[in-house]
Amino acid sequence: MRAVRLSEHGGPDVLQVEEIDRPEPAADELLLEVAAAGVNPVDTYFRDGSYPPVDVPFTPGVDFAGTVAETGSAVDGFDEGDRVYGTGIGNGSFQGAYAEYATVPTDRVVHLPDGVDATEAGAAGVVGVTAWRALIDHAGLEPAEHCLVHGGSGGVGHVAVQIGDAVSARVVTTAAEQYHDTLEERGADTVLDYGRDDLDEAVLEASDGGVDAILDHRLDDYLQFDADVAAQGCRVVGIGENSPDPAFTNDGAARSKDVSYQFMSMFNTPDLRVPLRGVAHLMEAGRLSIDVDRTYDLEEAAQAQRDVMDESFLGKLVVEP
Repeated sequence: MRAVRLSEHGGPDVLQVEEIDRPEPAADELLLEVAAAGVNPVDTYFRDGSYPPVDVPFTPGVDFAGTVAETGSAVDGFDEGDRVYGTGIGNGSFQGAYAEYATVPTDRVVHLPDGVDATEAGAAGVVGVTAWRALIDHAGLEPAEHCLVHGGSGGVGHVAVQIGDAVSARVVTTAAEQYHDTLEERGADTVLDYGRDDLDEAVLEASDGGVDAILDHRLDDYLQFDADVAAQGCRVVGIGENSPDPAFTNDGAARSKDVSYQFMSMFNTPDLRVPLRGVAHLMEAGRLSIDVDRTYDLEEAAQAQRDVMDESFLGKLVVEP
């Protein structure tokens, strides 16, 4: 079979397509014929070694969707031919999904409803689980609450907008102007240009004086901002930053409102199947869609990893073997 491999850590050019033996599933694994593999920034971190270096040679690709080609001897609940999707491979412990076939432990894969597009599902894992965990599990977002999603055009952001809408929250999000109409179609009540000088005032106006929950993907830029626009008892969930030293300039704004902060990683999810099933349900019900900006074949995987870090786009990029 054909698979994207790296034999050393480095830039995108270390990714090469090779012919390798098709893997055999362990007792608790599925062998999947891969239909689509989402391209995530985290894939580039495992490639360049900035996350704990993986043993090489290695195939990247955390997200996947496909069809069960073979089941391990101890597998129950899956059969050959089943459509499935999931996340959590390609992270150093398991070979990834930039390949024609991949083995997947059953604790990180769920059935894919017939009406859900495989390409969208292949891009849904990381962003869907992260947004679900942030807003449902950690923030406990409730109907009619005001929710601020920073970076609504991003992979996690555009899913979070839709999850917020699905629970009948009032969603405020930020994005470049060219994405405003699409985000309103996806369920945002208010879309604001993230570069405006009066962004804090605009968020306060849109949320009747303060937001109840915040999803923050750049804590180094918005940690203080979050405290300033928070309502009493606001829950802030941080999923990332550009610089590892976020700081307050006035933490009194947070203390005076009893603002709580939860920092999270998708890889700490106790059971990936729970949010994966929730996301699949919303996709089947037509309440959530993954915007796929473009697709790549295996030979274009290096370019896909360049683009996911350098390009501006709404939604996700996908490798299709």
